[in-house]
Amino acid sequence: MADELTGGSGGPLIEITDVQKSYGDVPALIDIDLTVAHGETVVVIGPSGSGKSTLCRTINRLEPINHGSIKLEGEEIPLEGRALAKYRAEVGMVFQSFNLFAHMTILENVTLGPIKVRKMSKRQAEERAWELLKRVGVEAHANKHPAQLSGGQQQRVAIARSLAMDPKVMLFDEPTSALDPEMINEVLDVMTDLAKEGMTMIVVTHEMGFARKAANRVVFMADGRIVEEADPETFFTHPTSDRAKDFLSKILTH
Repeated sequence: MADELTGGSGGPLIEITDVQKSYGDVPALIDIDLTVAHGETVVVIGPSGSGKSTLCRTINRLEPINHGSIKLEGEEIPLEGRALAKYRAEVGMVFQSFNLFAHMTILENVTLGPIKVRKMSKRQAEERAWELLKRVGVEAHANKHPAQLSGGQQQRVAIARSLAMDPKVMLFDEPTSALDPEMINEVLDVMTDLAKEGMTMIVVTHEMGFARKAANRVVFMADGRIVEEADPETFFTHPTSDRAKDFLSKILTH
């Protein structure tokens, strides 16, 4: 089973060791140790201000760390320059806000990275983009601009844009928190399908139904620390820490 999880590389895809991060005197991440295997979906949950989004952003080096190490396939994340840009091409990221280029069509948004960064031909990039837009259910809107789409449609385009780079791992930082309730499931359905297909994903979310259904592992954070981690069934039915029990009692009773 371990070999299946870690794919062919013989080691974890992402390895986070003793990571510390603070903003001035305020600690945001404390003693973070986490490994993510190839093909694994890890869902990170916890109260607001627990460090979930900061952790997600450090993996893409959008936030520098003060101490520790973060590795992708055994290689330390580069600090800057071309090496960092190359690393980021391997790590897709989907944010709360969709970050699409307003002046470009949906098709242009999805093909930009593959053409500029991956040096793909325009024809190749467009073929792949159509395939991905169909996969996330927005191919009918390919020639529209982002403002003409709903929030749920824009977020699905953002997922297609990340996938177009053929990343090794996808990071999702509360991808549904800016959406109206009726649009949330259309995005979560796409993410659930990706998990089933074996995309390695780290997902910061408040959507407990998604965590139960799609996660291989739930990581619970509080006050900048990883307090507990377990498979979804174990975590939601038998949490071991008082902090997790308290958190679940508040969110699962409504």
